[in-house]
Amino acid sequence: MPQSSQTHTHSRAAWHGFMTSVAVGALLALSACDTKTDVSEDEETSDNETPVTEVEPKKIMPHTLEKEEFSGAVQYDMSVTGMAPPQAMPQPLPGTVDREKYEDFDENPVKIVTDDPISTFSVDVDTASYSVMRRYLNDGTLPPRDAIRTEELINYFDYDYALPDSKDAPFKINAHLSPTPWAQGTELLHIGIKGYDIVPEKRPDSNLVMLLDVSGSMESPDKLPLLKKSLRMLINEMGKDDTVSIVVYAGAAGTVLEPTKGSDKSKILAALERLSAGGSTAGGEGIRQAYALAEQSFKSQAVNRVILATDGDFNVGINDPERLEDFVSEKRATGVYLTVLGFGRGNYNDLLMQKLAQAGNGNAAYIDTLMEARKVLVDEMGGTLFTIADDVKIQVEFNPRQVAEYRLIGYETRALKREDFNNDKVDAGEIGSGHAVTAIYEIVPVGSTTRWTEPLRYETQTPAATPDKNGEVAFVRVRYKLPGEDKSRLIETPVNADEAFASFGEAPEDVRFAASVAAFGQKLKGGTYLKDFDYDAIAAIAQNAKGTDDMGYRAEFIRLVKLAATAAALPSLEKPGSAETN
Repeated sequence: MPQSSQTHTHSRAAWHGFMTSVAVGALLALSACDTKTDVSEDEETSDNETPVTEVEPKKIMPHTLEKEEFSGAVQYDMSVTGMAPPQAMPQPLPGTVDREKYEDFDENPVKIVTDDPISTFSVDVDTASYSVMRRYLNDGTLPPRDAIRTEELINYFDYDYALPDSKDAPFKINAHLSPTPWAQGTELLHIGIKGYDIVPEKRPDSNLVMLLDVSGSMESPDKLPLLKKSLRMLINEMGKDDTVSIVVYAGAAGTVLEPTKGSDKSKILAALERLSAGGSTAGGEGIRQAYALAEQSFKSQAVNRVILATDGDFNVGINDPERLEDFVSEKRATGVYLTVLGFGRGNYNDLLMQKLAQAGNGNAAYIDTLMEARKVLVDEMGGTLFTIADDVKIQVEFNPRQVAEYRLIGYETRALKREDFNNDKVDAGEIGSGHAVTAIYEIVPVGSTTRWTEPLRYETQTPAATPDKNGEVAFVRVRYKLPGEDKSRLIETPVNADEAFASFGEAPEDVRFAASVAAFGQKLKGGTYLKDFDYDAIAAIAQNAKGTDDMGYRAEFIRLVKLAATAAALPSLEKPGSAETN
């Protein structure tokens, strides 16, 4: 039978079955209506029947919260009335609707050195993009391209960069030149800085306000339950003189734990364990209360920080990203830092989380597993909580006698104007204790047969360089402020052509591994400049440069690269990842 005939036959059979069911249901309803329900006066009650007595309905008292309990869920007593509680708006089942939001941006363009020799950007130590990418790939799907911030993939890993020679500067500049593994005729300029690590015994006290989302959208296992397990690990790392407060928000916001010393961990943990999810999400009011509490318990010699843990789905109260961003920006002046921890899927608002973290002198991570929680809140606790440098900016000037073209890999959302570098009023990223920051440029040397752009027909001659500068490929400047200071400091270093590695294989392991991650990020975003460089080639570089991998993070990366190769046949989720809300 043709397929169309089968379809029509199945439809008629289904319709016939449906109408039969309706008819039977109607007959049963009519029969029930004819049934005698009243007992006549002359009828006796049988011995096995209980007389019907009229019961006065119980009064339903409004639900009130215990002093130390908070739940977004509203309780109803329907044991006697039989009335169902008011129905909330229907929510999509997990996985049925993807409402995740990511910032829409294009990759950095190619720059011609004679036209634009200077590149300026803010550092980015966030790692949220890496965890989001991992979650998608573990689900067998390629992540949305806008979810990939290549610099966050690179900076997810620790690198053994040289530390400063003295304590006068929080870090020093490491620069390397090597051939590009994915293209002939170009080179990679690898810039790395690593902050000094504060040993646990010398860490300052902490004044932490945990701002926790307990709205209905946080009910799934990868949200509030994972959040509670994650923060339990952080609380167990707190010192006896540290201070912890907890503010929660759902349809409203409130304080469930006043500032409590770290020595009373049982009280802090008990308050955390009592939290449950329900209701809408008044995130704006929660942020306001958290900052007020942080200022109230402010310690001048301590780290004062709000830790916002949420899926970012603010839907009542102040939920405009720009207004929230403005509020958090104003609070920078109070000396209170911000850490944003993202949880969950389906409605994860990465766009808002990034804006808040960048505006609030903060950092952002996405917690998809308990192992990631341990990495962020225990193993890298110093980098997450203890800032050693504020407003860190990097500026690279390329020598037109050595470099024809360049492009910065990543940092698209962190770009700054040239004049912003010297302007101490312009905000930039922070670096925490032990944090490593890596930036990679792909450059086209002068005289290379490879060019991304066609030379101008009427191009003028490049001015001659002075002899003592002729060997410099680029000049790297880093500007930063020490915490609590308003005036920035400057460190700088040249990058010399004679220090370049003759082959990519001769470069240090960290340089090669970072290049493999940079290639992977570009590949996930479409691979405009990678040509035929595939996932297998990326995995091979990473495998050969894995080096010491005590925690297994680099081995996991290689596994994710291989997963991406098998997920490549699936459609990339462009639309769910779009930041457009119109």
